[in-house]
Amino acid sequence: MAKTIEIEYEGKTYTLEFTRNSVKQLENRGFKISELKDKPANLIPEFFAGAFIANHRFVKREIVDKIFDNLKNKDGLIGVLGDMYNDTLTSLIGDDEEKEGNIAWKVV
Repeated sequence: MAKTIEIEYEGKTYTLEFTRNSVKQLENRGFKISELKDKPANLIPEFFAGAFIANHRFVKREIVDKIFDNLKNKDGLIGVLGDMYNDTLTSLIGDDEEKEGNIAWKVV
């Protein structure tokens, strides 16, 4: 499934990831991945903050923003976050026929 990102900040390790639930929460806040290129100033920080939901939901947004502001290679980070987000969506709709116990369906 999806990868995780670890960030050390002020002596604490933050593990960023997307889960089905955290993606749902991010989307419920109005985030649309399709708008990321059109509204980068608003959505890139929101996208980054969304990766905190799964493991660090109670970290204040002020801390999340400070971490983001001080990160190196933000362009690379956004690419990895995009991959993680897409992996999570793929796990939702992906076809895993080899998984034991999957329920088959057919058109009649």
